[in-house]
Amino acid sequence: MTDAISDYDAIDFFRGNELVADPYPYFDWLRAQCPVRREPQHGVYMVTGYDEACAVYNDPATFSSCNAVTGPFPSFPVPLEGRDDVSELIEQHRDELPFSDQLTNMDPPKHYDHRHLLMRQLTPKRMKENEEFVWRLADRQIDEFIGRGEFELMGDYANPFTMFVIADLLGVPEEEHAEFRAALSRRPHDSTVGSTGDTMAHSPLAWLYERFSGYVEDRRLQPRDDVLTALATTTFPNGELPEVIDVVRVASNVFAAGQETTVRLLGAAFQTIAERPELQQLLRERRDLIGGFVEEALRIESPVKGDFRLARRNATVGGVDIPAGSTLMVVNGAANRDPRHFEEPTEFRVERDNAREHVAFGRGVHSCPGGPLARVETRVSIERLLDRTTDIQISEAHHGPAGARRYQHMPTYILRGLMKLHLEFS
Repeated sequence: MTDAISDYDAIDFFRGNELVADPYPYFDWLRAQCPVRREPQHGVYMVTGYDEACAVYNDPATFSSCNAVTGPFPSFPVPLEGRDDVSELIEQHRDELPFSDQLTNMDPPKHYDHRHLLMRQLTPKRMKENEEFVWRLADRQIDEFIGRGEFELMGDYANPFTMFVIADLLGVPEEEHAEFRAALSRRPHDSTVGSTGDTMAHSPLAWLYERFSGYVEDRRLQPRDDVLTALATTTFPNGELPEVIDVVRVASNVFAAGQETTVRLLGAAFQTIAERPELQQLLRERRDLIGGFVEEALRIESPVKGDFRLARRNATVGGVDIPAGSTLMVVNGAANRDPRHFEEPTEFRVERDNAREHVAFGRGVHSCPGGPLARVETRVSIERLLDRTTDIQISEAHHGPAGARRYQHMPTYILRGLMKLHLEFS
C-alpha cells in the first residue's frame, strides 16, 4: 500500500489485494469523506467513525447480525430493495445464510439464550483455574524452542498455545490435547492428506462438532465432576435443556473463533515488542505497563477488521440515511483510529488513557465473550517470554532489515494480522 494509490473508489476492498498490507490510509480516506460511506463496488456502507460504530453495535433491534461474518457474499437469498422493513424476510430466510447456526450470526432473543450457555461456563472460579493453566502452558510451549535462539511465533507458539488454552477452558482432558493439536493443525494442502480425503482437512468445524457431540452425550449419560459435564448440563434461562447440537455449536464456535483473534493479537504485540527496543526495555522494567500495552495493541492493530450488519429498517447513522436491507461493515480497525476519539491515533502510546475504549472486541450484546481470556493469554505470553529472554528481535533473514521489512498479512477482508513472525532472542 503506497501513496501512489489515488482513486480509492476504484479499489475493491472485498476482492482486491491492494489494501491487504496496509488498509489504514484507505480507512482514513473513507472517514475523511464521511464516517459512514457507501463503497461503490458492492454497495456496503462502511462505518469508519468511532461514535457511528458504537451506535450500530448498540442497536441490534435495527441492525441484524444475520450476515455478521459474511457481509456481501453471498447476497441475500431474496431481493430486499424497496421495502421500509425487511425483518420478516430476515427471519424467513435466515437459515439459508452461511453460518446461520453460529452465535455470531444470531439475533436476540435466540442470541441471548445461546450466549447464556457460554457465559455460564466463564465463571470467575473457572477463569481463575484456566489462568493457572495458562501460566504453566506458556512455559511448556517456550520449552519447545528456548534452546534454539529463534522461533516462528505463529506455528511454534501462538497457534498451539491458544488452542490448548481454549481446550482447557472447555474441559477437554489434558491427555487429549496432543490429539487436538495433531488434528487441527492439518491443512488441505498438507502432503499428509491422502487421496481418499480427510473430513478434518476440509472442515475443522465438522471435526469439532463430532468430537464435542461425543463429549456432551457422554457427560449427559455419565456426569462427572468436570467442566464438560457443566457444559453438557447447562440449561437455557427458562430451565430447558438444550439440544446436544446447540451446546456443540457454542463450544465449537468458541474453540474456533477464540483462537484466531488471539493469534493475530499475539502477532501484533510481539511485532511491536521486537521492532521497538526502547519499548521492549520499558516493558521489561515496568511489568505494570503490560496491561495497557495489550489494550493499545488491540486498538492500533485490531485483529478483526470489522463486523457486518444488515439494516432491518430504514435508519440514519452519523447523519447518513441507510435504506432497509443494506449491508453495513462496522470497521473496527478504522473506528479505533478515529482522531475524534483517540488523540494522535497512529501513535502507539503504552500509557494511553482511553486505549481500553477501543472496539476491537465489538460492543453491545455481541461484544466478544472471549475478550478477557485473550487479554490474559497475551499478558501471560509477554511476561513469560520477557522473563526467559534478554532481547527479542525480528529475524532479518526472514523479514529483511529495519526500514525494509517484508511481512505477509492475512489476505482477507475480515481478519487483520501476520501470517508468520520469525523472531530471534538471546
